[in-house]
Amino acid sequence: MSDGARTGPVAAVVLAAGEASRFGSPKQNLLLPAVLASAARVGFSELIVVEGAHPIDVELGGGARLVPCANWAAGPGASLGCGLGALAPDTEAAVIVLADGPRLDPRAIERVIAEWRATCTWVLAASYDGERSHPVLIDRAAWSRIPPAGARALDARLVDCGDLTHPGDVDTPGDMARLEADPAP
Repeated sequence: MSDGARTGPVAAVVLAAGEASRFGSPKQNLLLPAVLASAARVGFSELIVVEGAHPIDVELGGGARLVPCANWAAGPGASLGCGLGALAPDTEAAVIVLADGPRLDPRAIERVIAEWRATCTWVLAASYDGERSHPVLIDRAAWSRIPPAGARALDARLVDCGDLTHPGDVDTPGDMARLEADPAP
């Protein structure tokens, strides 16, 4: 859905509230610095990091702000709601990224934002080889529609980012080892 031109402020919400049970330790603290460095290159109106199961013990820098989410265990929708609820009232859209995607490409963020500005689509997601991934952009008009399962449950217009670096998805120590063994493009 869409309704008119979108030219206003866009913020970023980095979801870092999960338990990291498959990883066995707080992976957020290992992976978050790379994600924040990529997001900071875009120039968001605000940069929010949602904290939940584990304390975030890294220097945020770049004007990023930590937002605690007491009900993180309720699911991704709860964590996302905490982040969106902390944004300024004039924010027109939020770009959602995951703390466990350390190869986030700032060009993918810029491409998704450009598509939103051009089409006024309420939900957009980067795709790599036809598969939906991150970053995801959610227009303020869709924030109230986010279910407990999170933004993945919303239909999204896919924005082809197959020519860019996939952000990665580190869920286990094995994923981390594969990522470290594969030089960044």
